Amino acid sequence: MALPVRQQITYWSLATLVLVFSLWWLGNVILPFIMGGAIAYFLDPLADRLEKLGLSRAASTAIIALVAVLAFVILSLAIVPMLVRQLSQLVALAPDLLRSLQAFLVERFPNLLQNSVVNDTLNSLGDAIKSRGGELAATLLSSAMTVVNVVIYIVVVPVVAFYMLLDWDRMVAKIDGWLPRDHVTTIRQIARDIDRVLSGFVRGQVTVCLVLGTFYAVALMAAGLDFGLLVGSVAGALTFIPYIGAIIGGTLAIGLALFQFWGEWLNIGIVAGIFALGQFLEGNFVTPKLVGDSVGLHPLWLIFALSAFGTLFGFVGMLVAVPVAAVIGVVARFFIDQYLHGALYRGLSAQSLPAETGTGTGAAETSDNES
Repeated sequence: MALPVRQQITYWSLATLVLVFSLWWLGNVILPFIMGGAIAYFLDPLADRLEKLGLSRAASTAIIALVAVLAFVILSLAIVPMLVRQLSQLVALAPDLLRSLQAFLVERFPNLLQNSVVNDTLNSLGDAIKSRGGELAATLLSSAMTVVNVVIYIVVVPVVAFYMLLDWDRMVAKIDGWLPRDHVTTIRQIARDIDRVLSGFVRGQVTVCLVLGTFYAVALMAAGLDFGLLVGSVAGALTFIPYIGAIIGGTLAIGLALFQFWGEWLNIGIVAGIFALGQFLEGNFVTPKLVGDSVGLHPLWLIFALSAFGTLFGFVGMLVAVPVAAVIGVVARFFIDQYLHGALYRGLSAQSLPAETGTGTGAAETSDNES
C-alpha cells in the first residue's frame, strides 16, 4: 500500500534538506568525489561505445584512463605554462595599452579628455592593473589551491573517476533497485529526461567550448597575435554562456590587435574575421550539431543557477549548479504537465467530457491501448 501523499512529501523534503546540508557542511571533503563522478558520467557513453566494439568494461576504462593521462601531461607541460606566461605579460602590458588608448582619444576626441574624471579613471585603472593584477592572479591561484588541494586533485579525482567509470552500470542498476516501486516508472522517465538534458547541453556545450577555444587560439596565433592562446582560451571558456564569449573574446582580441598592428589594417581585419568566422561556424554548424535546440536549459536559468549555487556553496556549488538546474527544470516541467492535465487546471467540468476529447499523455495512452 502506497504511503499517503503528505508522508511522501515529508520524506522527500527531508532527503532534499540532507543533501543541501551535506553540500554545505562537507563541501571541500566531497569535492573530489563530485568531480570524479562528473568525469565518469561524461565518459560513460565513450566506455559504452568501446564495449560495443568488443572490449570489456575494464579494458575500455583502462584505454580511456591512458588517453586522459596523456592529455593531462600535454596540458601540464605545454599549454598551461604558456597560458600563465601570457597572462603575466598581459598584466604587465596593461598600462601601456591604456596609455595608447588615452593617446588615441586625445588625438581623435580631444573634448572627451577635457573631463578630468575620464582622464583620471584611465590613469588609475592602468596603475591598479599593474600593481594589483599580479597580486590578483596569485590570489586566485592560491584560493583555488586552498579549495582543491593539488595532491587531492591530481591523485584522488582520477582514482575516483576511474573506479566510478568502471562500475558505473552496476551503480546505476543498484540505485534503480532502491527506487520506490510505486513510482519507479515515473522516476525512470524523469531520470531519462534529466540525462537527455545533461548529455545534450553539458556534454555538447563543453565540446563546443573546446572546439571554439582551439579554433580561436590556433587561428589567432597563426595570425601573429601575441596573446592568441590566452584570448582563444578565454573566448572558448566563456562560450558556455551564449554571446558572452564572442563579445569579450572579440573585444579583447581586436583591442590587442589594434595595439600590436596599428596601421596594418589587413592584420587587424584578419583578427576580426577570425571571430566572425568562429561565430558563423558556431551558430550554423557546431552548436546545432553538438547541442541541438531542445535541451530545455535557458541561458538565463543557467546564469542564475551558477550565481546562486556559487554564492551559497562556493566552488562546489558551481560544480553542481548545472546538473541541479537540469534536475529542477525537468521536475518543474513534469509537474507543470501534471497540472495542465489535472482537475485544478481543467476544472471539474472536464471530468464529464467524453474520453476522446482529452488531450495529453492520457489520451495518447488510451489511443495506444486501443490500437
